[in-house]
Amino acid sequence: MSGQSLLVPGVQSPVRSVPGSIRRPEYVGKPAPKPYDGPELQDSDTIERMRVAGRIAARAMEEAAKHIAPGVTTDELDRIAHAYMCDHGAYPSTLGYRGFPKSLCASVNEVICHGIPDSTVLKDGDIVNLDVTAYIHGVHGDNNATYLCGDVDEESRLLVERTREALARAIKAVRPGRQINVIGRVIESYAKRFGYGVVRDFTGHGINTSFHSGLIIPHYDSPHATTVMRPGMTFTIEPMLTLGTHEYDMWEDGWTVVTKDRRRSAQFEHTLVVTDSGADILTLP
Repeated sequence: MSGQSLLVPGVQSPVRSVPGSIRRPEYVGKPAPKPYDGPELQDSDTIERMRVAGRIAARAMEEAAKHIAPGVTTDELDRIAHAYMCDHGAYPSTLGYRGFPKSLCASVNEVICHGIPDSTVLKDGDIVNLDVTAYIHGVHGDNNATYLCGDVDEESRLLVERTREALARAIKAVRPGRQINVIGRVIESYAKRFGYGVVRDFTGHGINTSFHSGLIIPHYDSPHATTVMRPGMTFTIEPMLTLGTHEYDMWEDGWTVVTKDRRRSAQFEHTLVVTDSGADILTLP
């Protein structure tokens, strides 16, 4: 494992503006979103709108990821993704969600999720997760991926590669008629082969016109995740695997989640819809 120093909070830049012509989610400017009371199964029109949102989110993430390199700040990555979404008529879903101040989450090394972009400078050997969600035409598309910065040690590189594979295997396990817990069972059994921790308290979620609809997608084999998958259900799968414990601490900012043992964590995510035969990924660039 890399011997680099642990992450500390940087300085945040001012909140970025969004053109007034771009539609905002209902929760912007409020302490919390309204509870979702819409349908569990989405119609074809909603799904196609989500595909548009998902494509913009995926491309915004790709555009920011092109600039990952030693010496670049996480705030600069946020600026790039923010500009891409706004230029394509989309609102960055995280901006103002429960008070989150930025347009993506940038989670470096031991940060599991929800890292706030700031003046933190990426270093050679870092791994960085970018989590980007776009809102357009009244729906959200949510994805994330972990990237290598410069020359990354083998242990970290394998963690990233295997976390990507865990997501791929979980998506293949999606079938109508199966319970949600098959998703976590597949992820957990794969992660255990390598001795990785599987984060439990942060999960995948239902998504549609709501950023988080209330449906929970655990990434471990939860006996409580007995909801049966049906065609038209839309949700994210976003496993977070760690080199050590799955337990965590949270920074004083109320967002940044770090592994309790400060060992590294990786994550990958797609938004998908359950189809008659499996899953259709909605966050493809």
